[in-house]
Amino acid sequence: MARKNANDNPLAPVTVAVGQEDLLLDRAVQEVVAAARAADADTDVRDLTPDQLAPGTLAELTSPSLFAERKVVVVRNAQDLSADTVKDVKGYLGAPVEEITLVLLHAGGAKGKGLLDAARKVGAREVACPKMTKPADRLSFVRGEFRGLGRSATPEACQALVDSIGSDLRELASAAAQLVADVEGTIDEAVVGRYYTGRAEASSFTVADRAVEGRAAEALEALRWSLATGVAPVMITSALAQGVRAIGKLSSARGGRPADLARELGMPPWKIDRVRQQMRGWTPEGVAVALRACAEADAGVKGGGDDPAYALEKAVVTVARAARLRRG
Repeated sequence: MARKNANDNPLAPVTVAVGQEDLLLDRAVQEVVAAARAADADTDVRDLTPDQLAPGTLAELTSPSLFAERKVVVVRNAQDLSADTVKDVKGYLGAPVEEITLVLLHAGGAKGKGLLDAARKVGAREVACPKMTKPADRLSFVRGEFRGLGRSATPEACQALVDSIGSDLRELASAAAQLVADVEGTIDEAVVGRYYTGRAEASSFTVADRAVEGRAAEALEALRWSLATGVAPVMITSALAQGVRAIGKLSSARGGRPADLARELGMPPWKIDRVRQQMRGWTPEGVAVALRACAEADAGVKGGGDDPAYALEKAVVTVARAARLRRG
């Protein structure tokens, strides 16, 4: 979910949406447009790319209207504006026009930072739309989607949806909306399984789960699907390492209820139960071997090797074998 600053009025004279997550950027625009049209159904919306915003164009778009109509002017990829157009925008920021809302979408990097700084200096409303590269971020996004739709979903269901759908936020949002539309009551893991098990796109966590369970063939199949559908190799090594570390942490922890262990280890209780099932057959030696394999694979996919796919396959097989050391 996009994060906002203290100025949370979508009809503020200037809004800057900062980041590279396309869904969140689009939602930031939609929120402003919806608020403007709620205030005036005839609001004129202009959605522009840098090549459509030549020097002088902004002045034309924001010139006073005889009919005092409300406008929303959206500028996408503001970091790519020409130097002359940036001057126009900076000049406008100092004296925004009443009944006009300017929305700047900015990637947030060093390019075009002067324009972003200028918008912040005048107190523009800011919406953070960061790229969600971490699994935990996508899990939080799914939880937020269900909350926003007014429905309850179990932690296991949210995790299962992320595992099944992968990293595309638009697909995650669409899947959550579909489940809410089709299913009565609380959405649980079984419901998600009925709808989405068998998808071609396997996530990095599917690979990791099968590997730490010692199911080498299934882990390799999931790995190949993941790579074929665009899952970044570094996400897979990260998931593998997380899975092995979770087993190591739980195996060395004191016994107790899932809730107590969750507090001690920083894991949700449902994950404690899952890791307990996965850790059967693991030994301390196996954990050490698997962690070394994950580290080697991580180096391999980050430029230390010639073939990231081979590095991942080797790590998956090593982890799966380590899971079965005790069972011989």
